[in-house]
Amino acid sequence: MAGIDISLKEAMSISGAIGVALVDYTSGLTLGVMGGGAIMDMNIAAAGNTDVIRAKVRTLEMLGLQDGIEDILITLDSQYHLIRLLQGRRSGEALFLYLALNKSQANLGLARHQLRKIEAELDF
Repeated sequence: MAGIDISLKEAMSISGAIGVALVDYTSGLTLGVMGGGAIMDMNIAAAGNTDVIRAKVRTLEMLGLQDGIEDILITLDSQYHLIRLLQGRRSGEALFLYLALNKSQANLGLARHQLRKIEAELDF
């Protein structure tokens, strides 16, 4: 099992990674952040994507769907924003990994696969 810092470093090694954050979407607080730099404030991006998750969870509840959200993809002109909801090992956890990728350098399928692997190894 890997800790938060190791998992964030692994995510930053994904081809095209701009930044990554581990976020609690019930509170909107980031538990860890790496990258972003001058391109993107990862704390602001993570907080904004908390609203995206909450809206989608609410919509699924209103529709009565029992499916869980695996991930959400937002495609911009030059970036992919990948939001991966984590399956909590403890009751009540509501966390997601948020990964911003440079579209011209990233392989989206491989990035999704690598985030699943990071999730499986993450000890949170």
